[in-house]
Amino acid sequence: MKFNLQQTDSGCKARVGLIETDHGNIPTPVFMPVGTQGTVKAVDQYFLKEHINAPIILGNTYHLFLRPGTSILKHAGGLHKFMNWDRPILTDSGGYQVYSLAANRKLKEEGVEFRSHIDGSKLLFTPENVINTQREIGADIIMAFDECTPWPCEKSYAEKSMHLTHRWLKRCVEHFNNTEGLYGYSQTLFPIVQGSTFADLRKQSAEYIASMNCEGNAIGGLSVGEPHEDMYAMTELVCDILPTDKPRYLMGVGTPSNILECIALGIDMFDCVMPTRNARNGMLFTKNGTINIRNKKWDNDFSAIDNEITPHYSKAYLRHLLVAKEYLAAQISSIHNLSFYLWLVNTAREKIIEGTFTEWKNRMVANLNKRL
Repeated sequence: MKFNLQQTDSGCKARVGLIETDHGNIPTPVFMPVGTQGTVKAVDQYFLKEHINAPIILGNTYHLFLRPGTSILKHAGGLHKFMNWDRPILTDSGGYQVYSLAANRKLKEEGVEFRSHIDGSKLLFTPENVINTQREIGADIIMAFDECTPWPCEKSYAEKSMHLTHRWLKRCVEHFNNTEGLYGYSQTLFPIVQGSTFADLRKQSAEYIASMNCEGNAIGGLSVGEPHEDMYAMTELVCDILPTDKPRYLMGVGTPSNILECIALGIDMFDCVMPTRNARNGMLFTKNGTINIRNKKWDNDFSAIDNEITPHYSKAYLRHLLVAKEYLAAQISSIHNLSFYLWLVNTAREKIIEGTFTEWKNRMVANLNKRL
């Protein structure tokens, strides 16, 4: 993987760059649709590529390990061929599942022991077998195994967890360097900064992650319930430490306004389930604010959902589909929200190049926080 930093905004720390992978180039800043189980929910790969124009999507190691399993993925030639996606893929190592399954896990130096949410079978994830699994999945960018701390948590717990994540990272890097990809193209490992919302821990973790000299770096453990102000403060602190010549990925973030604010702090890559999850529940994101399309007020509104992004269907029609529980509602809503998120980061890129990002961002954030 190569990263070319092309421009930094004169009024803030927003950046424009290009990530080069063997499956294609990724202009940054970028939003990556989440395809947890080899599919972005309610959206097929044709629409992802031809209409939404997503340059990269995500898969999840934990879920793909359980279903369909790496044996099937290996026989298929990797996840790209299995799902018919010829652009880059990033895989989350499963660290977030360690966090979300906290009630049913055993955390130890070797790794994490927990039970499958499908059949209750006992699983052990270690830094080494997580790297092996991501090799078998075949993602272009793979994540180091970490523990995502909850919020709030005691500082002593956050510090202990951070050091464990660092020890696991060392094992991930060693195992990654001693193994090779299976499908004839290169893979890249990103380590993850942790430290909860404690500035001294975040600083220590960012310095350690930077010292590993990987090709890109990620920031985890945010967007887990902490106030947005804390998210921004930790993001800014970490971005000031991580190297400028490598992409920075803020994991699991977030709302459209979160994304714009964090672009201004120097983040290059984002992912979040929000656009598709909220779409299935009737929440649409637009340039003028959010729409709850289930509201009665849209019953006789025959204007387009969005003249630029989704001009072909009216608000009244989409409301009807959602109320009638038609499957098409999830598809139209999901395509709209993902198209909006990609429009947002692409427009941010254009504004950074023009030198007008900060003014545009401030106007957009004010609009995005409105409920229509």
